[in-house]
Amino acid sequence: MPALIGYARVSTAGQDLEPQLRALRAAGCSEIFEEKASGTSRARPELARLLDRLGRGDTLVVVRIDRLARSLAHLLQVIERVRETGAHFRSLGDPIDTSGPSGMLVLQIMGAIAQFERALIVERTKAGLASARAQGRVGGNPGLRTRDPVVLGKLAASRERTRLADLLPGADEWLGTVRLLRPTRSWEAVTAAVNERLPPGQRRFTRDRLVRSVRLFVEEGLAEPTLLEGAARRPRRDSKARRAMELAASFLRGRPKASLAEVGAELSRMGVRPRSGEAWALSSVKALLDRARSAGLLGEEHGQRRRRPNHPSYVQ
Repeated sequence: MPALIGYARVSTAGQDLEPQLRALRAAGCSEIFEEKASGTSRARPELARLLDRLGRGDTLVVVRIDRLARSLAHLLQVIERVRETGAHFRSLGDPIDTSGPSGMLVLQIMGAIAQFERALIVERTKAGLASARAQGRVGGNPGLRTRDPVVLGKLAASRERTRLADLLPGADEWLGTVRLLRPTRSWEAVTAAVNERLPPGQRRFTRDRLVRSVRLFVEEGLAEPTLLEGAARRPRRDSKARRAMELAASFLRGRPKASLAEVGAELSRMGVRPRSGEAWALSSVKALLDRARSAGLLGEEHGQRRRRPNHPSYVQ
């Protein structure tokens, strides 16, 4: 059955969630996710859990929209994720309920405002850059232009923190699968398994992105270094050589006195060719039978006649 699922958030541990919880319970929410995190942060594990929990027909309920997001862009992003799931969004203190036409109209107006605001920002940025260039000033970080190692290091660290913040909310969905399969399985197989178990709507991993993500977690002490060890290679099985050995052994068991030349001729007749050339050399047939004997496919009595080495039936 469709459910009303509440989300309550305060910015600091000292603030009280109880007023929001009472309002959400009064609205009929059967389940409430509680979060103590800044509204400007998008790395909110409880919100991520709630979005994964939502099913078709469910409704995400908040007391006010600022409890869900502090920016219009983030709010629209979250609501779009809710709509992709087939669920709805309702704010008790704002005229927004996406299950009805009026709520959708408000969202469309908010989206148009956000798009207009982005266009204004782009225009102002372009005008500012053109004015700076006309006055001989070059924008950007001087350290980046000169490739300062300290500046580049700080930039790389900032990007890693951002990546980590984006990965943490959904880590339970993919890191458990990696721990289950690595390092015994290849990264290609692990990537396929991870993507298969991700909930609908969540961004899929490429092989390289998954490796980078695991490496980042290992560097931060959040995952075991053994996950990055090379997968054990499986021994290569030469099916053609195995088939040739089995056919040669089977023929010799039926005709214990057959010569090497006869064994080679039988293999050729059955369409089994050596790795090089069209005809079987006697030495190749002998090596084949030696391997069959070592594998237990032939007894010591097969092909153990003492002849001179250049005789066609010489085996050992």
